[in-house]
Amino acid sequence: MPVVAAYVYRNGERIREIDPLSPESLDVAEHEFAWVGLVEPAVGELAVLQARFGLHPLAVEDATNARQMPKVDIYGDDLFVVARTAYLEGGEIAYGETAVFVGPHYIITVRHGSARGHVELRQHLEAAPSQLKHGVDYVLHAVLDFIVDGYLPIVEEIEEEVLAMERYALDAFLNREQITRIFTLRRELMRFRRILGPMEEVISRLVHHDMPCIDAEVRPYFRDVLDHIRRVASLVETLRDVLSSVFEASTLLEQQRQGTITRRLAAWAAILAVPTAIAGIYGMNFDFMPELRWRYGYFLVVGVIVLLCAILYSRFKRAQWL
Repeated sequence: MPVVAAYVYRNGERIREIDPLSPESLDVAEHEFAWVGLVEPAVGELAVLQARFGLHPLAVEDATNARQMPKVDIYGDDLFVVARTAYLEGGEIAYGETAVFVGPHYIITVRHGSARGHVELRQHLEAAPSQLKHGVDYVLHAVLDFIVDGYLPIVEEIEEEVLAMERYALDAFLNREQITRIFTLRRELMRFRRILGPMEEVISRLVHHDMPCIDAEVRPYFRDVLDHIRRVASLVETLRDVLSSVFEASTLLEQQRQGTITRRLAAWAAILAVPTAIAGIYGMNFDFMPELRWRYGYFLVVGVIVLLCAILYSRFKRAQWL
């Protein structure tokens, strides 16, 4: 069994290490609780813990399969909580899963695909015995808070990329790769939002409903986690709106630039139409045409062409500045 750490605590202090494979080692006194941390256990590797603590078979199956959405289930006096972890990998959001068994005298965390371990979290809690002595419900809060805190760096990194893209879109055309990236980020944020919704519901249930192993004095800590996840959800919605705005602004600016180019081409076509028309008339080869055999006829026609082109060009420039 891939055990990360397994200890028994009393009054917020670590008192001894335990062996999850040894039933005798798992005995816990009345005012103690065991915290066992596992990583990606295979089917059947939870059998000893299941037999000792009476873990429900359905919960054990969910914890080993690691294909669950966030949820909280009640089995008698025990809780089973599933949370989804997230981290950035190659510009996309990757997901893991943490299942937590909570009983009156034990808490078992089972991690799958998570990029962040609980070693730092355990050290942080052990450094504050006055908080850890609350028991398994406080540890559950700390695990969920640790997972939710991992969401914010993801959103902040995506936010920096989106803001940089927004600044670029105001100065130049977005290329195909950048437009593809916009739709990729929108898709990733939509998937992320589908995770945040159930996570918010799970924590809300822990805040507002009577749950086994959750004392009333610990509920305010879960409320703090709920505030964090709502903040992340709000940021995700804002980023989705900004991405849509970036794409729309880029499209409008591109249309505006194309319209300016089209107007310029139309103006030059109108200017060039004048000499083209005059040259076409004098290219008809009629014998009797005005100024055809006049000594200065050529210069007069060229002068008229230049004058008309200058007038049209000046009007075009004036209209462009209006």
